[in-house]
Amino acid sequence: MWRPCLALVGLALLALACGPEADAPAGGAFRVALLTPGSIADGGWNQGAFEGLRRIEAELGASVSHVETKTPGEFEDGFRDYAGRGYALVFGHGFEYQEAAARVAAEFPDTVFVTTSGSTVRPNVAPMVFELEQATYLCGLVAARMSRSGIAGMIGGIDLPSIRSTFVAFRAGAEAGRPDMRVREVFIGNFDDGAAAREAALALLEEGADFLIHQANDAGRGVFQAVSERAAAGEAVYAFGTNRDQSAMAPGVVLASAVLDLPGAFVEVARRVRDGRFQAAPLRLGMKEGVVSFAWNPALEAKVPAPVREAVAEAEARIRRGELAVPRGDF
Repeated sequence: MWRPCLALVGLALLALACGPEADAPAGGAFRVALLTPGSIADGGWNQGAFEGLRRIEAELGASVSHVETKTPGEFEDGFRDYAGRGYALVFGHGFEYQEAAARVAAEFPDTVFVTTSGSTVRPNVAPMVFELEQATYLCGLVAARMSRSGIAGMIGGIDLPSIRSTFVAFRAGAEAGRPDMRVREVFIGNFDDGAAAREAALALLEEGADFLIHQANDAGRGVFQAVSERAAAGEAVYAFGTNRDQSAMAPGVVLASAVLDLPGAFVEVARRVRDGRFQAAPLRLGMKEGVVSFAWNPALEAKVPAPVREAVAEAEARIRRGELAVPRGDF
């Protein structure tokens, strides 16, 4: 039932992205552009970024534009096109954009380039680093404490350091909850092949995994589909959403989500650029800053034993206080 609803959302977002105000910025306005690696109707990573762009338009009075880019050549062309047209700020949404941003930035010193992951810094280039690991750690903890099989699975799109880092944290949370917990991982090599993600998920479920987490953007729908199919057949299997609260995408199986407030982060960075307060340094954003959170699915929370909810609440409080340092990748 969730597929048609998401399709309608996707059409609405596409209409917004292609509207005349998105493609023809007014002269003299604060101009902000966004490059995404996939569909802005993915229900997660890219949709959150696009919502951030729209909030920049609404709250800061900016003229905005968006383009989907798939290859390193397209990344560079997109950055160069927007900078050449006088855009003040261009977001490259992902770890994979940082090299292209650095190359183009040298040619356009008056444009700020912000990537939403990575470590590359130049006078007009900086990354936002979202500490989503803090929330995926809690997902791993839940999986370990509730799993009957002692096996969980992780399905990624492209094998990027930022994605692998969230899996490092999920594994750490699982092992903290149950030292003998086994965690499998699969990368399908792209972010939009839902069929491949479904097959990967089914393979992990066949191996005995009863909890799955994805970092596959639009392809994550295939993971939810596979888990929903097994749940409909009577199996006690669950999934975790990422980047947004994805419980509405598969309300019968998405137990919780690791959530980013991408729109809020985008608005804050854009405001700094507009006001001349941009700093060429990594901006780390986690639970303490109110950007990362762990969200239960209200429709399924009653199925979670009270001791598990208590363990998650305690771990989250320790993370927020800085007492629990969640493992992450080095990037």
